[in-house]
Amino acid sequence: MIAKSKYKTKQREILLDYLKTVPGKHFTAGDICEYFRSQGASIGQSTVYRQLEELVNEGVINKYVLDPTGPACFEYMAEDDHCEGEVCFHCKCEKCGKLIHMHCDELIEIQQHLSAEHQFKLDPMRTVFYGLCEECSEK
Repeated sequence: MIAKSKYKTKQREILLDYLKTVPGKHFTAGDICEYFRSQGASIGQSTVYRQLEELVNEGVINKYVLDPTGPACFEYMAEDDHCEGEVCFHCKCEKCGKLIHMHCDELIEIQQHLSAEHQFKLDPMRTVFYGLCEECSEK
């Protein structure tokens, strides 16, 4: 169940306004802090991290942990959320870092096979395939 936010602060509204300008794009907390620094906005790093976690808990943004040693990646989910209720796998380009959402019937079959035949439940939101995106592979 999605939790409701307790407070509507000015920093939260500024953060949400920014996130609404980047639907479908992936970002880290550091990216957001850098953006606000460049804009001269007074939002502290701890506020950004705290608000991001609250927004994840509320279902406003998705959080992806692609590498246990790297920063988490976030994505603002507009009302027409493309992964809500669907299986959504990810591909990450090892060269440019782009994260690509992937809806693929063959991967869903693999997920079902793993569950039925090996009693292993695959988490598609945390399943990432690494390689090169089309743009990087053409270079």
